[in-house]
Formats: sequence, C-alpha cells, structure tokens
Amino acid sequence: MTVKARASGRCLCGAVRYELRGQLRDVIVCHCIECRRWTGHVLAATAVPREGLVLLEQGGLRWIESPHSDSRARRGFCAECGSSLFWDAPARDVISVAAGTLDGPTGLGLLAHVYVSEAGDYYDLPEDGLPRHQRLSST
Repeated sequence: MTVKARASGRCLCGAVRYELRGQLRDVIVCHCIECRRWTGHVLAATAVPREGLVLLEQGGLRWIESPHSDSRARRGFCAECGSSLFWDAPARDVISVAAGTLDGPTGLGLLAHVYVSEAGDYYDLPEDGLPRHQRLSST
C-alpha cells in the first residue's frame, strides 16, 4: 500500500525539518547490522521519490557513508541532536525516511522485514504475517 501524501517531519531538536511530497511507500523494517547500529535497534522507514524530499530546515543535516552497505548508501542525520533521518542509495529512485521522524498521523502501515538473517539475537522477529526477505528486495 502507498499513500499519496504531503507529509512533514523533523529531527528531535528541529534543526532538520522536511516535507515529503508524492507517493509514500509503507514502512519496511530493516534488521541489518548497519541499521541496528545506526538507530540502536531496527530501522523502520518509508520512502518517497527522490524529488519528493524537500528540506525546509537543514542547518543540522550531515551525511556519512554507510561503510558496509550493499547499496553504497549514505545516511543523513542531525548533527545537533543525533536523530537518524535518511538512507540514500544512489542507484535507487527513492530516498528512505525514518518513519519515527514523521509528524502523525501518517496513514502508513508495515510492509515487510528485510535483512532478517542479520536480526539481533536479543529479539525475536514478530509473527506479524509480513513478508521476510534475506536482503533488500524491490520493496
């Protein structure tokens, strides 16, 4: 399911604010080691066409390369408060946005789990009936 939306969001301190314009993908939960290290657990992210991300305030926005990313991605975060915000793989037409940074209500649901083979040993994958993928697929 996708939601045609004009959503907004921000980091914890407000130094990075954005709007998302266009079709938002439902939320994918990524269990890869990089996302777990980046967020402290799993990354729950929606996605929007690259041109649909409009930065309203970006003074705190910084980007780092994701060192072991299969997609050669970079990650955007707020240098002021540390909020994890964006995942950007150059070969993809969309940019992923941390769902927890969106202003609600979002109207989004969960779509799938990815990198389930890298899930942490401190939790069990939920029995939620969602597709589970070993890697990032075409979702």
